[in-house]
Amino acid sequence: MNPRLRRVLWAVPALVPMWSYATEGGVGRPITGQQIFSNAGIVPPTPGLALTLTSIYFDGGMGAARQIPVGRTIGASLDQRVSYNLANLTYIWNTGPGRWNFASAIGIPVQYTSVTVRLSSNQRPGLSNADHGTQFADMLINPVVASYHVSEADHFALSMPFYAPTGAYNPDRLANAGQNTWTFSPTVAYTKLLKSGGEFSALAAIDFYTRNSDIDYKNGAVFRLDAMWTAAIAPQWRLGVVGGWIEQLQDDTGPLADRLNGFKGHSVGFGPIVTWGGKIGNLPAALTARWVHDIDTKNRPKGNGVSFSLTLPIM
Repeated sequence: MNPRLRRVLWAVPALVPMWSYATEGGVGRPITGQQIFSNAGIVPPTPGLALTLTSIYFDGGMGAARQIPVGRTIGASLDQRVSYNLANLTYIWNTGPGRWNFASAIGIPVQYTSVTVRLSSNQRPGLSNADHGTQFADMLINPVVASYHVSEADHFALSMPFYAPTGAYNPDRLANAGQNTWTFSPTVAYTKLLKSGGEFSALAAIDFYTRNSDIDYKNGAVFRLDAMWTAAIAPQWRLGVVGGWIEQLQDDTGPLADRLNGFKGHSVGFGPIVTWGGKIGNLPAALTARWVHDIDTKNRPKGNGVSFSLTLPIM
């Protein structure tokens, strides 16, 4: 086994992005800097099943100078708080210690959403400007992750995760955990294991959305790039920086999107990340915590995202 690969066997990667919220609310599937994970380009050669528990909290908004499509209506401003919690199962196939290793993953999310929107004066009478709820979000499936080990230090992974519209969705509600669309995300990830004990990882993807037939709204394709760099600060601890760039490549389409000139958006953010790898009891475990601050946004809420994740092998 490669000596550098040996040190990542405790950190079975989640292998999946970690966010979901209604596109017409201005967010879309990804949140800035939250898709990258430690050893993103590596599927380790040791087979087995791992559980990753992830919790992301985001608090942000869009000012009154913006118009936002939310459900069947247009708001003049938006404030939101979201707690997204994902239980993800990853199975690493028994393919041995060669150049290629493979894995599959499935994620079941539960989300608390609180949304306040200032509605335009011409909206339907009686429509509430605030909503909140805890609901199942859209299931996330990653059929195959193919990881290629270029060398002991350099690793790539290719995958095609997708979201299925299994989450709760009501076009007359402001707070929806589901999006009512399928989303397909061809993804490439890269990891370089550093001699110092840290790593550099990057993940790029394009999200393709189907049409939300309930409100005749189709989100344009979205490009996203996340990266993280860490350095070892103790035998089991790494500290570093994480950042993300989200850029919508196409205009949204549909009656509401046309009124808003396509509602094309982007965001950029960065912040600190800390990882720990060791044992909990007799089980190898990995912990990650991060904070990402949006420094520039357009047609997306601007705010702060904080996340924590724990990975444990279960077989």
